[in-house]
Amino acid sequence: MKTYHIRTVRGGSSLQGIIKVPGDKSISHRSLIIGSIAEGETNIEGFLYSEDPLSTADCLRKLGVCIPDIKEGQPFTIKGLGLDGFKEPKEILNCGNSGTTMRLLIGLLAGQKGKNFVLTGDNSLNERPMGRVSKPLSQMGGGIYGRENGTKAPISITGNKLKGCVIGTPVASAQVKSAILLAGLNASGTTSVIEPASSRDHTERMLKAFGADIKIRGELGRNIVIKSGTNLKGQNILIPGDISSAAFWMIAASIVPKSEIVVENVGLNPTRTGILNVMDEMGCDYKILKKSTIAGEPLGTINIKYVSNLKPFKIEGDILPKLIDEIPILTVAACFCNGISEIKDAKELRVKETDRLKVMARQLKKFGANILENEDGLIITGGSKFNSAEVDSETDHRVSMSLAIAALLAKGSTNIKRAEASKVSYPTFWDDLEKLIN
Repeated sequence: MKTYHIRTVRGGSSLQGIIKVPGDKSISHRSLIIGSIAEGETNIEGFLYSEDPLSTADCLRKLGVCIPDIKEGQPFTIKGLGLDGFKEPKEILNCGNSGTTMRLLIGLLAGQKGKNFVLTGDNSLNERPMGRVSKPLSQMGGGIYGRENGTKAPISITGNKLKGCVIGTPVASAQVKSAILLAGLNASGTTSVIEPASSRDHTERMLKAFGADIKIRGELGRNIVIKSGTNLKGQNILIPGDISSAAFWMIAASIVPKSEIVVENVGLNPTRTGILNVMDEMGCDYKILKKSTIAGEPLGTINIKYVSNLKPFKIEGDILPKLIDEIPILTVAACFCNGISEIKDAKELRVKETDRLKVMARQLKKFGANILENEDGLIITGGSKFNSAEVDSETDHRVSMSLAIAALLAKGSTNIKRAEASKVSYPTFWDDLEKLIN
């Protein structure tokens, strides 16, 4: 019989202290990928030492990129191969549980003319939708093949000479956009991506810093144009703390009585700060201090204090891409607001590591939450009184951490099964929680 790692969280404690969250996961992936196709050395500091970015590093090593053995908390240097320098690997590239690794590598490898690659992942990743990447890359001339007409991994790629074109993406997805832009570096002429709404722009910022010919056009940066023919040059990268990880402490300090937390050096990229807009709507008490900009990425320190009378909120439309990963912890927050909160237009959450809408509703109901699940979201009635429960992350890192914060507000002790899932994006989460418990 399989045994799972169980963590016990006792309710009734407050949280106090100063904390630094791990480096931004999205930027960590991109620092490796873009550094690998640059000429010369790229120095990386603040890298997120967790399973997903390490999967990217492992795949790139198999493609011939010189990446040292990465040590937690230590800066390191990679040696890029240029735009056409990847070797045809002798092994299948295993992306683990990382959708970012797989989708960005599909875009990166589609233009490696005359070379063949096979990408796979764990059982969860191999069921996630890849057609949203393989379809536009096929428009550009990419040879992308896989299960269910190229929509599911394992994915086989035959590198071709790609042609630049104009591609409209059906969803605002940074992964899809990034895959197309990376393919555009090796395509003839100009490649243009038109999004239905703005998504995270870490790829655009980093490509520009490395010297790519990239321009943002149109309202709210929805039209991104990249021109091939420019060689990228290695850079020095300092990765800020991940606001998606900081969100757990920002919400915890807001809803756990007598709490105050300071989170240092958090990335404040405007395509990622939807969580702050919702916190404003809730009436949270926070301040942003020590603002600065490093390598095109804004960052700052955030001080958050408990508020006893939080207002309900509504999340829908264009703000979703700016806080898609924060929905699980915001669902917990909604349980302690005064009134009914609603999350809409969030179907994307059904194809994450788990069906996060279903899983969060199922697990929070065990505490006593009042949640109604809809096709594209949740309706949460606040004012809940939580009691201890036996809950399960269902292998999802953001669910694991959200349940930990929920358990702080439950009467008694809660057991969280498969709590180790948090390691995917926040390896030190449980240690940090212990430091903050007062």
